[in-house]
Amino acid sequence: MAENVRIVTEHFEHEDLHMLEGYRRLGGYEALKKVLSNWEPEAVIEEVKKANLRGRGGAGFSAGLKWSFVPKGLAKPKYLCVNADEGEPGTFKDKLLMERCPHRLMEGIVIASYAVGIKHAYIYIRGEFVTQAITVQKAVDEAYANNLLGENILGSKFSLEVTVHRGAGAYICGEETGLISSLEGCKGQPKLKPPFPAVEGAFGCPTVVNNVETLCFVPWIINRGADEFLKYGSEKNPGTRMFCISGHVNTPGVFELPMGTPVRELIYTYGGGIPGDKKLKAVIPGGASAPWLTPDQIDVGADFDQLRAAGSMGGSGGIIVMDETVCAVKAVTRITKFFAHESCGQCTPCREGTDWAYKIFYRILQGKGTEYDLKLLENVCNGMVGKTICVLADAAAGPILCVIKKFRSDFDRYLSAGFEPEKPSLVDLAQLSHGEGRQVTEPEPSHQQNA
Repeated sequence: MAENVRIVTEHFEHEDLHMLEGYRRLGGYEALKKVLSNWEPEAVIEEVKKANLRGRGGAGFSAGLKWSFVPKGLAKPKYLCVNADEGEPGTFKDKLLMERCPHRLMEGIVIASYAVGIKHAYIYIRGEFVTQAITVQKAVDEAYANNLLGENILGSKFSLEVTVHRGAGAYICGEETGLISSLEGCKGQPKLKPPFPAVEGAFGCPTVVNNVETLCFVPWIINRGADEFLKYGSEKNPGTRMFCISGHVNTPGVFELPMGTPVRELIYTYGGGIPGDKKLKAVIPGGASAPWLTPDQIDVGADFDQLRAAGSMGGSGGIIVMDETVCAVKAVTRITKFFAHESCGQCTPCREGTDWAYKIFYRILQGKGTEYDLKLLENVCNGMVGKTICVLADAAAGPILCVIKKFRSDFDRYLSAGFEPEKPSLVDLAQLSHGEGRQVTEPEPSHQQNA
């Protein structure tokens, strides 16, 4: 594996990196100058394609290829939507990038917009990210004041408007078409594909949707070249990635490392190992929606392809570590409740399936479950996977099916005769009272056997 390199977290040690003066002093906007003075738009797309920069938001799709899908020669305007929603549990990298180096994001936005022929970009930022939204807006204002946004950027013929748009706290708006629906002023619900956003997206026009981290790589690729980017990471997953390590580790945090870094290394080298030298029980390698890995699977490389081959996914790069004290049933119940709450309710299999699964888990945790409930859970999940407009239902079903298969023994104490249920706690089984999302109700005792 190539030596570690800092790309999107380069110069993070400088306290004024979030300001235009500090970013420029360290070489900021040199890539934009290069592009606007010497590069044709198509050349920018080809360089990003050559680098095989894969989207860091979850799907891992080629950014350059996505840009190339946007039709040319249309009279309609084109848009860029920056996905800064970051609602995946266990993920906090985009938040860090926006507060520490918003101008790197801004430079990536302008370069991407120039390459595709976009005249207006929207930064869709999660409503809870108050500090980050203020920081990004200040960076936008600084860019406008210094001719880095607006009309005839840096004296060129290219112009770009950028709007910061605040979301309202819906997990589903991290899905690109759900984000677009929200941006358009509609309920944040995903749309059927095709047509894909590159052909018909925001306001019925061609739209590119890119994650914050993805766009932050673009200036470095332009400055150093695709060949240099390809030196890092794994074969089909070049470059670096920001891994968010949390849970039962001694040194939680965000670490920029080459793609394909082994999960074991993430936990025991960068995460500092498990507190109290406890044994590892499981690790979620790509945010809460990713199926879990067991201790005998952690030598797999953390990239999109290797994790998929291992039965999980790279997702958003959120590494959630669980030690031997964790009850897999309680943990997956919490995750299931989250997805039931965040389902937009548009598709029946997801709307009913996530809530149904949660009610079954609730019954099991109360000591009223049976072997049949595990089969019922599998049946409910199989009725969700691949049968909805977006993949939230799949994201909810994946961890459930995984835990039933890999941690069957954790269910035994709840299914055994004479089990005395624990009193539901505010943490584990509290009644939801959030203003956002879908209300998930605890099942009434009279209905528990018929959930």
